[in-house]
Amino acid sequence: MSINKINPAEKLQTVHLILEGKETQRHARARLGVSLDALQQWIRIYKSEGEGAFLVTRYKQYSKELKEQAVMDYLSGRGSLQEICQRYGIRAKSKLQNWIKKYNGHEELKASGTGGTAIMTKGRKTTFNERVEIVQYCIAHDHNYAETAAKFGVSYQQARSYTVKYEAGGVDALQDRRGRSKPVEEMSELERLRAENKILRAEKERAEMEVSFLKKLDELERRWG
Repeated sequence: MSINKINPAEKLQTVHLILEGKETQRHARARLGVSLDALQQWIRIYKSEGEGAFLVTRYKQYSKELKEQAVMDYLSGRGSLQEICQRYGIRAKSKLQNWIKKYNGHEELKASGTGGTAIMTKGRKTTFNERVEIVQYCIAHDHNYAETAAKFGVSYQQARSYTVKYEAGGVDALQDRRGRSKPVEEMSELERLRAENKILRAEKERAEMEVSFLKKLDELERRWG
């Protein structure tokens, strides 16, 4: 069963059963077909936000101050990832991990939702090369669509759409087939390879950074575990 298809009432009931000792996490995982991380995330959200935890449908925003305090708590050994997430009402450990990674990379932690920048709602026409640059930057910056949109002067939706298209269909998917744009079949192999290589370099660098960060995180967890 897809996690997204599990309704709020079922999540709430499952959390109650686990916390009341009427169902084990192992049994709940098998019944719902979800991961242990997903179950523990539900429990953490419930403990932090109460009975209405799963009725929140909008994207939860976090202040710059909260992000910084959560990161400092973790780096100072004042709790595990899970404990700090529950303390500050952070809905996923991956969010906290990402904030730690940015902090260690000397990136500024901004208020979430828009990345601290204004989001353009109206898009603009872009060239193929611009779309390649946009996707390259977006992937290299942890899929931060708001930051990418602000940097290149495009809409949030464009930044997201180009990146999703590339990840689903490669550089050919970034071609604009409307108007006078060059058709895919007319794009030379050299042009295609250059564009592909540019984005692949960004993906490789991001993957290497991720591996390095996770190794450091594991070391800290073992040291303070």
